[in-house]
Amino acid sequence: MDNKEENIVLSVKDLSVSFKQNKQWNEVTHKVNFYIRRGEILGLVGESGSGKSVSSLAVMGLLDKKIAKITNGEFVFSGKNKAMIFQEPMTALNPVKKCGPQVDEMLLTNTSLTKKEAKERTLRLFEEVLLPDVKRVYNSYPHSLSGGQRQRVMIAMALSVNPELLIADEPTTALDVTVQKTVLQLLKSLQQKHNMAVLFISHDLGVVKSISDRIAVIYKGSIVEMNDARSIFTNPQHIYTKSLIASRPPLDYKPERLMTVNDFMTGNISDVNYKHSKSSAVENKESNYRTTPLENGTPLLEVKDLQIDYVLKRNFFGKVTKSFHAIDNVGFEVMKGETLGLVGESGCGKTTVGRAVTRLINISSGNIIFEGRSLDKMTRSEKHNLRKDIQIIFQDPYSSLNPRKTIGAAIEEPMQVFGLYNSEQRRNKASELLIKTGLNADFYSRYPHQLSGGQRQRVGIARALALNPKLIICDESVSALDVSVQAQVLNLLNDLKRDFGFTYIFISHDLSVVKYMSDRIIVMQKGKIIEQGDAEQIYNNPKEEYTKKLIDSVCI
Repeated sequence: MDNKEENIVLSVKDLSVSFKQNKQWNEVTHKVNFYIRRGEILGLVGESGSGKSVSSLAVMGLLDKKIAKITNGEFVFSGKNKAMIFQEPMTALNPVKKCGPQVDEMLLTNTSLTKKEAKERTLRLFEEVLLPDVKRVYNSYPHSLSGGQRQRVMIAMALSVNPELLIADEPTTALDVTVQKTVLQLLKSLQQKHNMAVLFISHDLGVVKSISDRIAVIYKGSIVEMNDARSIFTNPQHIYTKSLIASRPPLDYKPERLMTVNDFMTGNISDVNYKHSKSSAVENKESNYRTTPLENGTPLLEVKDLQIDYVLKRNFFGKVTKSFHAIDNVGFEVMKGETLGLVGESGCGKTTVGRAVTRLINISSGNIIFEGRSLDKMTRSEKHNLRKDIQIIFQDPYSSLNPRKTIGAAIEEPMQVFGLYNSEQRRNKASELLIKTGLNADFYSRYPHQLSGGQRQRVGIARALALNPKLIICDESVSALDVSVQAQVLNLLNDLKRDFGFTYIFISHDLSVVKYMSDRIIVMQKGKIIEQGDAEQIYNNPKEEYTKKLIDSVCI
């Protein structure tokens, strides 16, 4: 503990929190201890379910007393005000109320300001968090702002009470890497300006490293390691900390498999063996793992002069008077057995391209050719069969599964739609796919709410495999996962590719993940392709400033 006790804003001692489940109280955090000094950022890092958010909610007094209670320990807060920024600003903000008045309400509740003074203060706060056109933002509803802008509104709301302690709970997880970097820099500058103590919570050690002075690592409800940020990364002591660092795709080499937390914790990978394999790969660049040797041949997929327009306005007679070019003259090829990465910020058009290939949306002009056949020239039955050959794995494993259907029924559904197999064969196929994707046949009768995020994503992969597709589009399919679960899913995708010869289009805003998975990379910006080439070449020698910006934004 710091000898200067007067500098400590928050002290948490032996904090244990229990949740009520089936009429019994189960302890989820176990004697958690940490402290934060004034003017310091403490990073609290760990996987989902480790107890990060529970500890912060306890400190804020936001635990639901019906199902949660503090069963041991205490925390001492020496300031007057504390505030919290939540992970998803879209759900934290009231969707039917304009952004400015929501901050006004915070000021009117906690200060003696008049309505006019509160509005003036809100506009100044919006300027302080670097929002563009603050008067427009003040009168805007949350849905009309970008994710980064909504998060800035939440930061402004938190600052409105002049907090001595600011808790930021996964504030950048839902943001693009470039927006994430901007928000992290903003938080750091505001923390220094106001001399705040900040508790920064994340599952991503790279993000925590970029902003924190000290880091506390939490595992299964207990703090297992705490040190200054540099020491945590250069000389981690606990095996869990080492496994978190090792789980993120490295940028300086490409291993055949990513290490996972489970590998370390079960003893499948020793610390010595991991260091040896890493140093060997870095020293010998030729040994770096490549997912597919690229060969000349007939492309599996060709996209030519693709244009997609969205209608913004029609006149009284239904004629389009205003439209937006979401995709503008995009063209590329995908070779059989390769993984093509599509990377760019939200709104760049990468997901739109993926959905056009799967025929989930219509195109305005251009051509999409699959196995030498133009989609426009296919008969209705051929287009129907095409949906069997091209499958998509969506980003959110929560909303992409029907909560009322069992896992088995979800996997069998596409087989039923295409009239494949009889009832017993479909059940056997579903059970085989569960095993193939690292689950087991017992999951067949479970429901989505009974599975973790990583397990749900594996079900999504199993469902995509049910039709034996030739091309799989992975649309941000690991961005919502913890870094360790992400490593497991990336390993699984590569294993399946080697075993079955799949071809992938891998869509993501995270260049470190795309670089690890891809043979070639396409960089998109504002609906256009601005750069493409070999994955290593794009990362090591980017030609465009935008690509360099994406690379610089990666937190490792």
